[in-house]
Amino acid sequence: MSFADAMTLGRDALLVTMIICAPALVLGLITGLVISLMQAVTQVQEPTLAFIPKILVVGLTLLFFGPFMLAVVTDFMRRVILMIPGFVR
Repeated sequence: MSFADAMTLGRDALLVTMIICAPALVLGLITGLVISLMQAVTQVQEPTLAFIPKILVVGLTLLFFGPFMLAVVTDFMRRVILMIPGFVR
């Protein structure tokens, strides 16, 4: 395995990780911003109020985007396994 192969593999792994995490993180961020805005408008400063909606949204996101995430990870692992003979020279 050359240095370029290792860098490509590492870059692809980081890209797959970002693609998999993005939907849950973005929707959790949006939910947190909406809850914070509602707390600021209503002057209800309860810190535990934001946790439950974020947990629910991230859970629903994982259920909805789960098949997509699994397909991305499966495709990446298939590519890595097919690259193994090229690494062992």
